[in-house]
Amino acid sequence: MEYPFFAELTVETYLHGVRIDSFLTKHFRNYTPFRMQRIVRAGQVRIEGAVALADDRVFKGQSVAVRLIEPPDHLLDPEPVPIEVLYEDPWLVVVNKPAGVVVHPCGNHSRGSLANALQSHFDRQTRLPGLIRPGVVHRLDRLTSGVIVLTKDHLAHRRLSIHFQQGQISKTYLALVHGVVTADAGEIDLPIGETPGGETIRMSTAADSVDARASKTRYEVCQRFERFTLVKAMPLTGRLHQIRVHLAAIGHPVAADEFYSPSAALTHADLSGALAVAGAKPVIERQALHARELRFVHPIRREVVTFEAPLPADMAAAVAALTESRPI
Repeated sequence: MEYPFFAELTVETYLHGVRIDSFLTKHFRNYTPFRMQRIVRAGQVRIEGAVALADDRVFKGQSVAVRLIEPPDHLLDPEPVPIEVLYEDPWLVVVNKPAGVVVHPCGNHSRGSLANALQSHFDRQTRLPGLIRPGVVHRLDRLTSGVIVLTKDHLAHRRLSIHFQQGQISKTYLALVHGVVTADAGEIDLPIGETPGGETIRMSTAADSVDARASKTRYEVCQRFERFTLVKAMPLTGRLHQIRVHLAAIGHPVAADEFYSPSAALTHADLSGALAVAGAKPVIERQALHARELRFVHPIRREVVTFEAPLPADMAAAVAALTESRPI
């Protein structure tokens, strides 16, 4: 099928009183306001049967008919990269993100993002490309693996964004950390800010950190080994690098963390306590942090849902090697 594409919409409560182009760009997120304004001016939009003007506003319950005569102008490059979908419905998609993949194009990572892969995935579900745009409501660091949710429509995006901002989402991570954590459980309550004068974004709990904000992380010990501990971490706030910074602050940095750990890789020698072997391939070459579980109220169905992502191969191999060597 080719353009034009016709759609009929009903104005939602939270969009009561907005301008017609703003209303339409909420529903078709790959279109810019400029492109929508042009479609309105071309007489391709009707409100309650009457041709809409560029400065018209819409109100709750009104019927809006739009004839999209042009393709979107804000479209992510769709990349047919395999993704592991844990759950999907008409409003959201839950994915097991692999380590090394950014959530959204940025900086030196303009391609190969999860959003690019999902744009391709969504384009296969619609008659025309670009009718659905991946909605990012939270992020995982590039080198962190695990469960992440993205939205498929504007209302789910709005509600989930609010839930994240209000701390209503339960997130559980697994981290392999240096040292033996003695307490079975605890809470780290330390403000986090940017390290001053750094060329890269590093966060800190130090007194001289810039723009420090209140931050809390709960943790529980899952398994102790001779020189490492597998812990479950539950962030109660959402600061950049929070779990990594908090665990480092109490003397147990996440293994293989390039910013906060003694080394950016974890080898078999590290795990066994043996002497390093030249040329040996590391077991883990990224921070040993995995988003294991995500629990929230579904933004549309209003029911509690829980999603889990299995431990990735590199972390599973490290835990297995530690278990086989000298567990405590």
